Amino acid sequence: MKTIVTLTLNPSIDGSAETDVVRPIHKIRTSDERYDPGGGGINVARVIRELGGPVLAVYLAGGATGGVLDDLLDAAMVARRRIPIRDHTRISHAVFERSSGQEYRFVPTGPLVMAREWRAILDTLEELDCDYLVASGSLPRGVPDEFYKTVATLAHRKGFRLVLDTSGNALRAGLARGVHLVKPSLGELEFLAGRKLADPAAQVMAAKELIDAGSAEMVALTLGREGALLVTAQAVLRKPALDVVAKSAVGAGDSFVAAMTLALAQGRPTDDAFAYGMAAGAAAVLSSGTGLCRREDVERLYGELTTQTPPHS
Repeated sequence: MKTIVTLTLNPSIDGSAETDVVRPIHKIRTSDERYDPGGGGINVARVIRELGGPVLAVYLAGGATGGVLDDLLDAAMVARRRIPIRDHTRISHAVFERSSGQEYRFVPTGPLVMAREWRAILDTLEELDCDYLVASGSLPRGVPDEFYKTVATLAHRKGFRLVLDTSGNALRAGLARGVHLVKPSLGELEFLAGRKLADPAAQVMAAKELIDAGSAEMVALTLGREGALLVTAQAVLRKPALDVVAKSAVGAGDSFVAAMTLALAQGRPTDDAFAYGMAAGAAAVLSSGTGLCRREDVERLYGELTTQTPPHS
């Protein structure tokens, strides 16, 4: 088994709850409250741990909430390495309204990170050895947009396969140096392409442009109810979305990245890893709140996907 490290610069404590109805001004009484460690790379690490893979979560955290995040990761039995910061780790909330079936998500901007603090992340990565490095999530205030480009340069030098899942200028900067796998949403791929991608052919073309430019070896485009698309230099794979009843959208993309990365680290073929990622993404929406996916759901949905004939574009 190849080793996996995840990187989270803007983690959070993810709270979730349910209520009958959300009304302005009124106190909203909730039930089924839970708190989980969150943020892109931390969610990826939680899912890899759930699926039985070895993983180390590297993250920035600080303040009283940083200690709570540490405790939540320990409770989830995720191996961790915290880089301390002075400011407080953020707390996010997801509230499910039973009367409408809608979910409300409240996501703070996050802490202000000093230069010496984010540079400590790079020092830590220099000390580590891994086969796959998953850099996932937003950059907090104080961290330059070029940060993931620096991480990509470090990954190339150390021989890490870099998986990148972020957005905006941080995504563009990270791809400038080239990554192993990138997982954009349609909006993010349109941002990179500089144009609308209204049909599957346009989406494939934009993904191939990234590959031809050396920005990524693989592009996994997640399309929600429309399924997902995987483009490599050798192949184009498209799979329809699995028919599941969604309880929460929290962590679906992170679950996809986690399962696909784990399968690749296990040496499984690319198309099989893609199917495993799709199964995990679908399994995540079966869990309410911030629970992410369960292994038994992933394996069941993976079995359903692999009995289908994979459509090619």
